[in-house]
Amino acid sequence: MLTMAQKRKRNAILSAVIGWTLSLIILVPFAVIVVNSFKTTRDSAMMNLEWPRDGWVLSNYAEVLDGGQILRSFFNSLLIASGCVIVCVIVTSMAMFVIKRRKAKLHRFIFYMFFAGLIAPVNYITTLQILKFFHLNGTYFGTILTYAALGVPFAAFMYYNFIGTIPKEIDEAAIIDGANISQLFFQVIFPLLKPVTVTVATLTFISAWNDFVAPLYLLNSSSKWTMVLMVYNYWGVMQQEWGKICAVIVLTLIPILIVYIAMQKYIIAGMTSGAVKG
Repeated sequence: MLTMAQKRKRNAILSAVIGWTLSLIILVPFAVIVVNSFKTTRDSAMMNLEWPRDGWVLSNYAEVLDGGQILRSFFNSLLIASGCVIVCVIVTSMAMFVIKRRKAKLHRFIFYMFFAGLIAPVNYITTLQILKFFHLNGTYFGTILTYAALGVPFAAFMYYNFIGTIPKEIDEAAIIDGANISQLFFQVIFPLLKPVTVTVATLTFISAWNDFVAPLYLLNSSSKWTMVLMVYNYWGVMQQEWGKICAVIVLTLIPILIVYIAMQKYIIAGMTSGAVKG
C-alpha cells in the first residue's frame, strides 16, 4: 500500500506528464509556424519542424512589413482592443460596485442579466442594425462598444465577487471624511480592485485582439482591418506562400504573447482572489 509521500510523488509526476502533454499540443503547432516563417516558398510548403534546408530566410518578414498594411492593422488592433478594455473596465467596475453594495431585488436581477451574457450567443444581425441606427456601423467606436459589450459579462462576474471582499466600513469612513460618490469609487475603491482589474483588462485585451468574427462583420473597410483579418487576407492572396503567411501569424501573435507573459502572475492572482474570496 502506498504511503502519503509516495502518493504525493505519484500525483506530482502524473500532473507533470499531463501538463507537458497539454503544453506540447499548443507549443508544437506554434513551433511549426515559427520555423516555417523563416523558410523559402518550397521548404515552407512542407509545413514541418525540419530546419530550413536553404538557410534561414528573413525576407518573408521584410516583404510582409513592406507597404505598411501590417503596421496599420497593428495600430487598428491596438486601438480597438485598448478602447474595449477602457470602456469595459470602467463601466463594469462602477456598475458592479453599485449592484453589490445595494442588495435590492432589482440589482440582483440586473446582475443575472449581466451573467446571462456568458452563455447567450451573439446575434450579429441585431448588433449591426443597432449600430446602423446610431450611425456607428463600420467605425472604430462602434467596434469598441461591441467588444466592450462582449467582455462585460465576464468582467461583471469577476468584479461582483471581488467587491464583496471589500468591507463596507471603508465606504462609510470615506463618506464621513467628506468624499462624494465619485471620489469614493475612484480614489478609494477602484485602487483596491487592482488584482481583478489587471486580470479583466488582460483577458479582455487578448480576446479582442484574437477575435475574427466581429471585425469581419463590423469593419467594412480594409483600412480598418485588425491583424487577425490581415492574416485571413494574406491567406487568401498568398495561398502558396506559406512562409509569408506564417510570418504574418507570428507578427500577430507576438503582442498578445508579450502581454500574457508580462501579466501572467497578475491574471492568476486575480482569478484566485475572485474564486476564493467571492
